[in-house]
Amino acid sequence: MAENKEPRFQIFRGADAPALEECDCMTYEGDTPNLVAAQPLLMEAMQVRGEYADVPYRREDMSLARLWVKSGFPLPLHSHDCDCLYYIVASSIRMGTETLAAGDGFFVGAEVPYAYTAGPEGAEVLEFRGTDRFNIRVRDKPLSAWEKTAATLREGHARWADEAPPQRRMPEKA
Repeated sequence: MAENKEPRFQIFRGADAPALEECDCMTYEGDTPNLVAAQPLLMEAMQVRGEYADVPYRREDMSLARLWVKSGFPLPLHSHDCDCLYYIVASSIRMGTETLAAGDGFFVGAEVPYAYTAGPEGAEVLEFRGTDRFNIRVRDKPLSAWEKTAATLREGHARWADEAPPQRRMPEKA
């Protein structure tokens, strides 16, 4: 059996985390012709970013990503090729009929599609994975639905330009 050469103790600093796009750990996959057709509209609508992700920790067979989504930002229906465990650090998200607040979380198995929308104060979410490389497969939808997403993104600009990250608050005990 090969010995794991990874350190058995490490400290990492969030301030040193590379942006998700820079760490080369996530690949885009899937056939999304309507998304491709809507890309110019979505790029125009994203003049102000509504989300930011970085990777504070990554090693062989493990990664931690941190996502900040601004108020009302909609993550599209998508999946990953690995199991993912999510923890809401600050504010809230809406998944279907469920609202998850700081201290809540959810598990999503590999290839299970999911989507959520950030709450009125945005949200900070930690993403734990038992891998250091993973994919994202956005589920395509009709062009009219991508146009609606672009309108939501455009409407968010006024709020997002100066929106600060949500305040971290300890969940209240019942």
